[in-house]
Amino acid sequence: MTSQLLNPVTYHEKFSKNLKPRLTFSADSGTSLSIWKRTVKKSLLDKTGLTQLLKEKRSPLKPKILWTKEDDSITLSKLIIQVEPGLYANAFISIPHRARRKKGKMPWMIALQGHSSGAHQSVAVDYHDNFKSFKVEGDRDFAISCAEQGIACLALEQRGFGERRNHLNRKTDCFRSSMQALQLGRTMIGERVFDVDRALDYLSTRKDVDWKKVGIMGNSGGGTTSLFSAAILKRISFAMPSCYFSTFKASIMAMHHCECNYVPGLLEDVEMADILGLFAPKPVVIVAGKEDPIFPIRSVRSEYRRLKEIYQSTSGKDSLRLVIGEGGHRFYANQAWAAAHQIFDFGTFPE
Repeated sequence: MTSQLLNPVTYHEKFSKNLKPRLTFSADSGTSLSIWKRTVKKSLLDKTGLTQLLKEKRSPLKPKILWTKEDDSITLSKLIIQVEPGLYANAFISIPHRARRKKGKMPWMIALQGHSSGAHQSVAVDYHDNFKSFKVEGDRDFAISCAEQGIACLALEQRGFGERRNHLNRKTDCFRSSMQALQLGRTMIGERVFDVDRALDYLSTRKDVDWKKVGIMGNSGGGTTSLFSAAILKRISFAMPSCYFSTFKASIMAMHHCECNYVPGLLEDVEMADILGLFAPKPVVIVAGKEDPIFPIRSVRSEYRRLKEIYQSTSGKDSLRLVIGEGGHRFYANQAWAAAHQIFDFGTFPE
């Protein structure tokens, strides 16, 4: 008997390839889009553990600005907020001066780093000394590129990354917290989406937020949370997930990925297009790398065609873009922002 016949990983991969998610979108199903979306959203909330999380009484945010500094173009602050009783999240806030000069409400973006040293990369400051600059690779300095567009940014630290690691000597630290979450009827994805919702709660306390222009963006693990947050959280009006949108079958199920990516029973019900389809008809820019080895471009293209079918069933036929960079697993700022301005009016443009 060959080792492949004994290997559960090989079996699971074959099993998933033949699996048709029961709630996958079909324009010919006879089910109205609104009913389909309600059914899928309920499944998503239940499986990620968000049904219970979103029902619980919210703890006071207790926001505290730790420091503020200015340069020629932005005002940068470091913030902490309480997301659950006794649990806090850190974030950086970047306000472009030319947006602030308007003395009114601004477009905002919530930005999320993936598996990396953390949110400090979004604002290009050193992890250990936030008053020193940091060289960021792969266009992952999200708050800086937001500022270039005249968009304010809240760069949120995700659970398990950066300053929110259990073991600070590790680059990322998802395993133990992900497994604990599962034992508690939660998932890491659900908890990270909940933190985004708490960040939105914080923005609701500010007077400079244009709630018609609040978006979310992130790369890799940040793209994951961006996608799920857009599908679930109503206050988000624009999404730009990078280097995640693909199919579960060709990515998460086909090779080794961090344990924080997995949601029990999710593939029984939906694929990625079905999840992001809940955001339709709101505008989305999907960013991918042509040479990305862990989210293969072939499955990106095929799943994008499925997502396009969902969008064509709504008023958002022209609210969807796919940007493909020539490299690998990274963000592609110039192409992404050019596509974003085609489909979403941020109310401000580069000078």
